[in-house]
Amino acid sequence: MRRPGRRAIMLRSASIVVLMAVIVALPFIFRKPADTGSWRPGDPVVVVVTPHNEAIRREFARAFADWHAARYGVPAKVDWRAVGGTTEIMRYLAGEYATSFRAWWKRRGVWPSGGVDLLMKPPSGLLAASSEGNDAEMVRAYRETDDARAFGCGMDVFFGGGTYDHGKAASSGFLVSPWPGDAAPAGLLADAAGRDIIPKALGGEVWRGDAFFGATVSTFGICANLDRLADLKVAKPPASWADLADPAYVGQVGVADPTKSGSIAKAFEMIVQEQCRLAVESAGYTAREVEEFENSIGTAGLAPGVMPPGVPDAYQAAVEAGWLAGLRLVQRIGANARYFTDSASKVPIDVSIGDAAAGLAIDFYARYQSELSRDGYGRARMTFVTPVGGSSVSADPIALLRGAPNRTTAVRFIEFVLSEDGQKLWNYAPGTPGGPREFALRRLPIRSDFYPSGGEEISAVAAAHLSRCVDDLADPAVNPYAQAGVFTYRPRWTARHFGVFRDLVKAMCIDSGEELRAAWRTVIENGGPSGRPDAMLLIARMPDRPEPLTWRTVLDLHSRIGREELTREWAAFFRRSYGEAARCAGGGGR
Repeated sequence: MRRPGRRAIMLRSASIVVLMAVIVALPFIFRKPADTGSWRPGDPVVVVVTPHNEAIRREFARAFADWHAARYGVPAKVDWRAVGGTTEIMRYLAGEYATSFRAWWKRRGVWPSGGVDLLMKPPSGLLAASSEGNDAEMVRAYRETDDARAFGCGMDVFFGGGTYDHGKAASSGFLVSPWPGDAAPAGLLADAAGRDIIPKALGGEVWRGDAFFGATVSTFGICANLDRLADLKVAKPPASWADLADPAYVGQVGVADPTKSGSIAKAFEMIVQEQCRLAVESAGYTAREVEEFENSIGTAGLAPGVMPPGVPDAYQAAVEAGWLAGLRLVQRIGANARYFTDSASKVPIDVSIGDAAAGLAIDFYARYQSELSRDGYGRARMTFVTPVGGSSVSADPIALLRGAPNRTTAVRFIEFVLSEDGQKLWNYAPGTPGGPREFALRRLPIRSDFYPSGGEEISAVAAAHLSRCVDDLADPAVNPYAQAGVFTYRPRWTARHFGVFRDLVKAMCIDSGEELRAAWRTVIENGGPSGRPDAMLLIARMPDRPEPLTWRTVLDLHSRIGREELTREWAAFFRRSYGEAARCAGGGGR
């Protein structure tokens, strides 16, 4: 048989590449463009970078065009930039600001070695140390300049993603306040009596800062496919994080990579937060004592883990024990994982069609998919639950980017999103007055005037909203203001660990995932966790190199050792431990 020549192989390869490109492009070629009303070239535009899905983008683009036309005489177009998830957006912003500012600054001064690192770090240390010198002058220019003619990222608004990434964007200098002197329009953030319409914080979570503002709120929980649970002979849907670690779910849990998904990284943080609280409660400390201790620790400003007078060392020991317990619970959930995907939205989709029995999800992904996956009789195929006391209520903010080229329209877009008109889109039923046109977005408005307040009678405003919403916002299981009352987020316990925790989970459950799942299956096949405690101890063992991993040491390790090197070291350790555990459980010894 004659083998094809080099030219034929090259032509065939080129054809395959072209065909693949066409296949990839098809959804974009045939995608229906967002409805922008009667917008015409030359009318206002706002450029928005977002991780939000297309349903949200379409509804907000259409509604903003109408809102802008009603108030300013012409519609405004939203030019969406979807570069990926929040992690990818942050990387993109960092690159754009660094490149743009460097080009601008080199026309004015000397670009120092390590200039990008100086820009992206909070400036207080450098500026406090010296008010002279090129470095301080450069950082001051970066932080004080908000002019698209100087530098910027070419976009106007950052819409969506959690407060962690928006906080990082603010500290890195990407964000600026949309209103001079921080004077937001009346009725937007507070009412005439000065009461918050959008609180600054609730349940320990920050809902808005100086330069970012919560636009919607979310909880984190578990979605499950009722038919798949019946196949597995699981009597009840999972209701707690610990349920997902049950051997009944081996190979059945859908999980997203926390280094790619900010929402799932936050869900993992909730698991650890819950275990810290349970450890503290088991040690005998009351909620009131915890509040007093945390206030004293915050005021003292000591090194991490060092307790001020009046706070027992045993209290901190309980927090650290809970942190490790949470880490090991995440590990056991990872052992049950069917996969770790790059996309958090894939998990509820797979659960709805039965490709996974259960999964971790942010509430709106699960609710939206549950709505789409009802059968022909309207029966829900999948459930979603936020574990009681297992999740805080966090905000998805919106913010103005430094150097916004379309600043006026950008500020109007932010005001629209935070207004009653914009908030209606999150949960109103499609087709209701003021609601979305096509899609039930199934997200929770952040404004307090959409909810009953503190057990009092529902106000006329809230009642009007409730009658048009898809979800019962008065239900304590849905109402974020009620949910925030049963879970208090303690930032000191986990917030500083958030970034390194993503890498740790990657090393523990993804890079060594094949070995983890093999060890777990071997344990299950040979007596289960209770029958093979020796093997379970090996699985649960934490890295001892380059030094033992604890709540205190992990922060220092991450700062002293390169991220990639540390992740490799941890992954190698876990592979060895899981291999030993499999041999131990299988009767082969260590």
